[in-house]
Amino acid sequence: MNVTFVGGGNMATALIGGLVAQGAQPRDFRIVEPVAAQQDKLAARFPGIGIFGEATAGAFSGADLVVLAVKPQHMRMAAQAIAAYVTNVPVMMTIAAGTRSEDLARWLSGYPRIVRAMPNTPALVGAGITGVYAPASVDAAGRALATEVLEAAGEVVWVETEAMLDAITGVSGSGPAYVFYFLEALERAALDLGLPATAARKLSYATFAGAIRLAQASDAAPEVLRAQVTSKGGTTECGIGVLDAHDVKAAFMSAVKAAAARATELGDALGKDA
Repeated sequence: MNVTFVGGGNMATALIGGLVAQGAQPRDFRIVEPVAAQQDKLAARFPGIGIFGEATAGAFSGADLVVLAVKPQHMRMAAQAIAAYVTNVPVMMTIAAGTRSEDLARWLSGYPRIVRAMPNTPALVGAGITGVYAPASVDAAGRALATEVLEAAGEVVWVETEAMLDAITGVSGSGPAYVFYFLEALERAALDLGLPATAARKLSYATFAGAIRLAQASDAAPEVLRAQVTSKGGTTECGIGVLDAHDVKAAFMSAVKAAAARATELGDALGKDA
C-alpha cells in the first residue's frame, strides 16, 4: 500500500499512526504539508515518511490512494493544486465535511474515482466511526483500500447515497460534542451536590463509559435498558421525569437534525464556484 496524504494534521496523523501500529511502514506514506513545524512533528513521529512542502509529481507517483485531509474551506485550492498529478491514481478519498464528490471531481479536472468519508474525533484515539460513500466509478479494490485505511482509526459504515453523509455528520460527526455536553452537565451537577472535583469527574466519565459498554454488550434497545434502571417511584424515575418535563429528548433530536441540515447548507455553499 502506498498512500499520499494532502494535509498532515490530526486526522492524517491518526490514520497513519493506526496503519503503522498494524504493521505498515512509514516509508509507505507521503504527506504534502506546507507548514514547517508540522513537517518536523511528522518526521519525528514517523521516521522514513516522505514529506513534501508542496504538491509535485513525486509526491503522487505510484500512489495507490490519495487522501485529501485538508479543511473544507481549503479543499478547492488543494484539489486544483494536485489535479495535474493524480490522473492515474486508482482512487482518491476526501475526509472533509461538506465537500461533495461532484464538486471535488470538477476541481480535479474531471477525476471520477472519489470516495467521501465522514470520520469523527474519537478516530484520534483509534475509537472513531466513519461514514463512507463512493459512486459506481470506484471499484471493489478502491472501496476495500479506503476501508482498510479508515479502519485503522475505528469502525466504518458504508452508505448507498451521498446525501446520507449529511445525516452521518449530524449523528456521529457532531456526536462526540453532544456526549461531551452531557458529560459536562453530569460533572457540574456532581460538583453542585458537593462531590470533590476529582470524584465528580471520575464518577461522570465512568458512568458514561460503563453505560456504553453495557449497551454494546446487550441485545436490548436503549429504551429497554433505560426502563430497567428506572424503578417506579425511585430516584431515576424522578430524574427522568425532570428531563421529560423539559422535553430534553425532543430538543436533542432537533439538535442532531439541525446539524445534519447545516451540513447540507455547507455543501451547497462550498460547491459554489467563485
